[in-house]
Amino acid sequence: MKIGINVLNYGEGTTPESIETWVRGAEELGYHLAMISDHVTLPPEVAGAFPPPFYDPFTTLAWLAGRTSTIELGTTVVVLPYRHPLQTARVTANLDRFSGGRLVFGVGLGWSRQEYAALGVDYASRGRITDEYLACIKEHWTQPVLSFQGEHVACTDITTGPGPVRDPHPPVWVGGLSDAALRRAGRFGDAWHPYTLGADAIRERLPVLEAAAEATGRPTPAVTPRIALHLTERPVESESRLPGHGTVGQVRADLEALAELGVPYVVLDTFLSSYAGPVPPEESPRHDLTQLETAAERILDLPGETLR
Repeated sequence: MKIGINVLNYGEGTTPESIETWVRGAEELGYHLAMISDHVTLPPEVAGAFPPPFYDPFTTLAWLAGRTSTIELGTTVVVLPYRHPLQTARVTANLDRFSGGRLVFGVGLGWSRQEYAALGVDYASRGRITDEYLACIKEHWTQPVLSFQGEHVACTDITTGPGPVRDPHPPVWVGGLSDAALRRAGRFGDAWHPYTLGADAIRERLPVLEAAAEATGRPTPAVTPRIALHLTERPVESESRLPGHGTVGQVRADLEALAELGVPYVVLDTFLSSYAGPVPPEESPRHDLTQLETAAERILDLPGETLR
């Protein structure tokens, strides 16, 4: 089981230097994957949760590709309807090239009606758009010359390059918790990428994922959850405790349960401001790296891709 981290790419105090500190620190500790999130515009309902500045995921990952050497780089998640799929396919193929085949392409459909309106994209059609764009992108990655006909995109004899390094393409992780998201993962994804779900909750949803994959003649995708990492000195006894939130023993138990489920990756969300109240922005990378250091020393055997 490989372990990734979610890197803060927004908010006051976030800078290229803070992002580099986070990712290079994680790479030096032996973490396997660094992922960042996506918004294109910040209307009021977005800025309240994701304050500016907000660094673009593709630009940031391209920059990080030149400042790292082994850690995989990914998105958790790109909001697919916000950008034309041919452009997204080209940018991601380039990113996979520049990083030496280290890109993980996490996708979702977003939640902000205001952001959809600002970008002129129909919010009600976001599911259909996402499905169509995924099909288009995957074909673009693998076809030297692409002809694609859909409701929202159509092209004939389109070619570009270079293609991605990974064979047949970068892994596609489909985010979301709804049945529609699970069906999308079953149809298009290499993995289902849920957020905040522990092993029991994931197990309950697996029949939907398995049925969706079977209906399209594909193997069942892997499950690559993103959970909290907030270590505490005392046990968290609340019934609403998030997976990954608690003592070293509690977090180890959460990860053991996921390992028993056979998940190949877990992404840790270390933002203390999300789980433990506000943290001064300038202190966030140091606080979060301390959490990652503790996890690496007491919970994770990162070189062995297992638990201590």
